[in-house]
Amino acid sequence: MERARELIFDWNEPADGAAPSPRPVALHDETLRDGLQAPSVRDPSLEDKRRIVDLLDAIGVESAGVGLPAAGAGQFDDALGLVAHVAETGLSIAPACAARTLEEDIRPIAEISQRVGVAVEVMAFIGCSPIRQLTEGWSASAVVARAVRAVRFAVREGLPVTFVTEDTTRSRPDALAQLFDAAVGEGASRLCLCDTVGHATPEGAARLVRFVRERVGAEIGLDWHAHNDRGLAMATSLAAVANGVDRVHGCVVGIGERVGNAALEALAVNLALLGVPPGRDLSAIAALCEAVSEATGHPVPRNHPVVGADAFRTSAGVHAAAILKATRKGDAELAERVYSGVPAAMVGRTQEVGIGPLSGLSNVWLWLDAHGRPPDRALAERVLERAKQMRRGLSDAEVAELAGRLEAS
Repeated sequence: MERARELIFDWNEPADGAAPSPRPVALHDETLRDGLQAPSVRDPSLEDKRRIVDLLDAIGVESAGVGLPAAGAGQFDDALGLVAHVAETGLSIAPACAARTLEEDIRPIAEISQRVGVAVEVMAFIGCSPIRQLTEGWSASAVVARAVRAVRFAVREGLPVTFVTEDTTRSRPDALAQLFDAAVGEGASRLCLCDTVGHATPEGAARLVRFVRERVGAEIGLDWHAHNDRGLAMATSLAAVANGVDRVHGCVVGIGERVGNAALEALAVNLALLGVPPGRDLSAIAALCEAVSEATGHPVPRNHPVVGADAFRTSAGVHAAAILKATRKGDAELAERVYSGVPAAMVGRTQEVGIGPLSGLSNVWLWLDAHGRPPDRALAERVLERAKQMRRGLSDAEVAELAGRLEAS
């Protein structure tokens, strides 16, 4: 990172040059709970869910939602199996379960906790916006009463409680203040602010977080949970981090209701690049995203940040020329960063150079070198000539086949 600071002027840093805040920010994964509410994914097997939890733990995710046990026998069994897996394997990741603010939803979580001997975090949620209350026919006093009963019951069962306000970003300050005071008063140790329909802008997220932090003080944990309906989930999550939350939620490859949640893997990378502690080993991110994709049937878009097939691949001639010049200087970090905002090595990837109609000779030189072929200029020129006749980029297999034919001719 010190080398990068020499090479890159960072407008993201404060104008006074102050170092990033040392305040740690935890990651909470919702892939196996909120993420599975996506309309086009399948519910993975328990074996697949265990594998996903293992990989979440490997990249340093501090906690994970493992289901809503009250949703049915199958969901209860999977949540029980995952909590037992965490306990039996000694993973560091802390399990959590979602529940409506109803005793009948919290009771199965208490049963799982007692059977396994692990304090499972209860994430008790209720809608608090005027539009939701009108739809449900709830009065403000009824919402507060439900919150009080639910938090009191969970605390009495010896469970840590995060009180979750659905649609927080469209709720009135006075209603939120009343709910938060009630939940904290009954023993909730964390509050979760939800942008349930992706309504918030970064500025709105910042104002809301500051309001709540000033209300409840520094001793209460504060979460941010973003949806991506306006394409702003990552931006609002980072704004929330900058303004006082100490845990931020995401789903692997951004799966979730409608267009999904903040992408957990991109959150992890952004926090690392911003210097937000704790430091995490993110080399298993690609394996995590592949496991989630295979288990849920959700394909990873080629242009998906961090883990998409094209995330660290370029076929542009100007870009390849710069990478080649940096490579010839013998400076690996320079070559990695000259045309990439994310160091590929951070996530176990490498920079890749492809060949297509907008490529130059530098692309071919780099491709030949990466594939252990000698720097044959005549061959490079012929490969480039053929590539420029195409209207798309060539795969590595196609370039290899083309180079082989040209060498043999």
